[in-house]
Amino acid sequence: MFEKNPSHALSSANSHAASAAAYSTNRFSVAPMLDWTDRHCRYFLRQLTHHTLLYTEMVTTGAIIHGKGDYLAFSEEEHPVCLQLGGSDPHDLAHAARLAEARGYDEINLNVGCPSDRVQNGRFGACLMADASLVADCIKAMKETVSIPVTVKTRIGIDEQDSYQFLCDFIGTVAERGQCDTFIIHARKAWLSGLSPKQNREIPPLDYPRVYQLKKDFPQLTLALNGGIKTLEEAKVHLTHLDGVMVGREAYQNPGMLVDVDRELFASTSSPVDCVAAVEAMYPYIERELSQGTYLGHITRHMLGLFQGVPGARQWRRHLSENAHKPGADLQVLEQALAKVSRQYRESVS
Repeated sequence: MFEKNPSHALSSANSHAASAAAYSTNRFSVAPMLDWTDRHCRYFLRQLTHHTLLYTEMVTTGAIIHGKGDYLAFSEEEHPVCLQLGGSDPHDLAHAARLAEARGYDEINLNVGCPSDRVQNGRFGACLMADASLVADCIKAMKETVSIPVTVKTRIGIDEQDSYQFLCDFIGTVAERGQCDTFIIHARKAWLSGLSPKQNREIPPLDYPRVYQLKKDFPQLTLALNGGIKTLEEAKVHLTHLDGVMVGREAYQNPGMLVDVDRELFASTSSPVDCVAAVEAMYPYIERELSQGTYLGHITRHMLGLFQGVPGARQWRRHLSENAHKPGADLQVLEQALAKVSRQYRESVS
């Protein structure tokens, strides 16, 4: 379990770190989501939960090794944080993993689940399920290079290769030859052609029992479930069968669900997170980012869904949506938006 405790809206970190340490960081995580889980999003989500493992967007090895930008940038307050890599060359993946470990990432994850055409053209993502030996070589190369955990996020199958035996063969090969002990499994198969990435998240049916069975057949592995999870109650049900759950779009669109994660899933004894205080805890970060040229809207776009179901939430969203993107928008815009919902929120939780 990660031992650093960032200083932010959550209080009494030391008092509940011991109870949470009994659990793997993979017990609950927020999924890697392209264009969504950037560093601003992760910093904000960390105000709501200490122990949830946060994933970066998928970053390709080419971008990290040859790109002109800093694709590994993150804030210390984001820990625990996992870098998801896209790639299929063992040498390049090992190189990228080494750079990531040096930057302080807590975990490396290989994307073997994304079905987009662009990803397939780069020969990574879900199409790698058809070559378990290559995936094993990739994982082994990274594990021999870094000391932090290296994991795989995958599907239950691709195209017509969707039998349970195919899934077992894939997991078995990567676990044995690649020495991989942790898999996050999206409980849908992926169609590599004919469906968009969005459709691949919705049309192929979820098959939770198949993932449950996988845990029975590979009890020595750490297995986490991804796909269709919308509430912590649902997460608790899955955790009776598996070691972890990963939530994607629900956590992004309704980040308020995260305020109870530490207490409900990590046995934390901390007080409930106050969402208004979480927003206010963002102020120093926002001021720092604005001073460095970041646009306010690039940060606040991740905060729109925070007060879902609270009177005033619509006004909160509207004010940010209409004003945060304007030239020169500053912290005052966020303060004005918060004033439209803070009283109602405090009344709703009192």
